[in-house]
Amino acid sequence: MKFLNQVGDYAKEVVQSAKYIGQGMSVTFDHMRRRPITVQYPYEKLIPAERFRGRIHFEFDKCISCEVCVRVCPINLPVVDWEFNTAMKKKELKSYSIDFGVCIFCGNCVEYCPTNALSMTEEYDLATYDRHELNFDSVALGRMPTKVTEDPMVTPIRELAYLPKGVMEGHEVPHTARRAGKRPEEILDEESIPSE
Repeated sequence: MKFLNQVGDYAKEVVQSAKYIGQGMSVTFDHMRRRPITVQYPYEKLIPAERFRGRIHFEFDKCISCEVCVRVCPINLPVVDWEFNTAMKKKELKSYSIDFGVCIFCGNCVEYCPTNALSMTEEYDLATYDRHELNFDSVALGRMPTKVTEDPMVTPIRELAYLPKGVMEGHEVPHTARRAGKRPEEILDEESIPSE
């Protein structure tokens, strides 16, 4: 009787193992039918979304040293160094810096800046070997990055959500092709036309 119980337990384990192997292989076969989504980075790069929050760009001439960016930042990150000019009775900006090793890219500083001295860019490749290199001063913040679509060394690829209707592969479409859906101005034009 003991022998039959052992054979029965062994048979149950074999069936259970076959079931688990079948589940794993079903996932594998399911992924074999899907389209590849590999991007050959850095030779190919995905075009960031329209409202992508990348590295912050700073315009030194527009800044009035009001320090609103520091107050709205959840981690008090921007460092604004200024001195008061008694002759002009105004603050004069001496230096401005942001440490992107700490920044959470929330965009509050850009949104609340009263003079639009700050703006978000498409730059997301900030990798360095030393984290101290991520502390950008006003000169480094003032450099405009090259857009993915304008870089001659890179093939721009659209993400699936930004492809034209019916196209499922980003490599097949030039980055200048019209994306799926209507633009906001087209929607407004349709709403302004009275329907009969």
